[in-house]
Amino acid sequence: MSCGLVSFVGAGPGDPELITLKGLRRLREAEVVLHDRLVPHELLDEVSPGATIIDVGKTPGRPCVGQDQINWLLVDWARRREHVVRLKGGDPAVFGRLGDEIEAVRSAGIAFEVIPGVTAASAAAARLGISLTRRGSASTLVFAAGTDQTGHHSAALDWELLARAEGTLVFYMPVGSLAPITAALTMLGRDPREPAILVERVGTPGERVIASRLADIAEEGRAAGVAAPAVLITGPTVVGASVPLTLRRAASHVAV
Repeated sequence: MSCGLVSFVGAGPGDPELITLKGLRRLREAEVVLHDRLVPHELLDEVSPGATIIDVGKTPGRPCVGQDQINWLLVDWARRREHVVRLKGGDPAVFGRLGDEIEAVRSAGIAFEVIPGVTAASAAAARLGISLTRRGSASTLVFAAGTDQTGHHSAALDWELLARAEGTLVFYMPVGSLAPITAALTMLGRDPREPAILVERVGTPGERVIASRLADIAEEGRAAGVAAPAVLITGPTVVGASVPLTLRRAASHVAV
């Protein structure tokens, strides 16, 4: 039996216009779309009326489709249809379980492609008018998971290395571990006065920005009631971040 094609497509972090042209084309061509919870719903309007759309999004603390079931659905639909799109928020290869899903389709002998998307770190930096790198002060850029697979502070990270890294640190999924993250960094030598920004729901109408010092950002975020999804960015390039007026209005608290 011939199998179809699985396209892993990055939807971007929230703004529907940030999807690539190739990603949008694949979405319009799809016969089946399996999408995450956080993809822009406007993109689903681009799907062909005859296509099957399946929500496989995961919500913390609530019953959801498990990863094994998602893998099975990809393989099952690809064996019955010509083209399946797995629509993922942000970039599929950045904390998106892409490896698990590629392994499933590859093991089943199904052809696949990966179409990258704009990740939350890049989108947040662009919105705030900052660069994630800068020659002479931030030649290193680190993406790290703020929580592990259990939803808790990740003890597996090399915190000493992160604390002394002369560059920009971006923590994905940091909300539940903000205090342990910032405490670990500052206790191991990172400057507590370093500028830090917490961006909630990047690229969506509900986007909020908290700007503070590294030592204070956890308390600022807690006081503002910041919730997932969010990213924490800290490092020398965060200095001079320009928080747009629209974001100031949306935020319940912004300290710059």
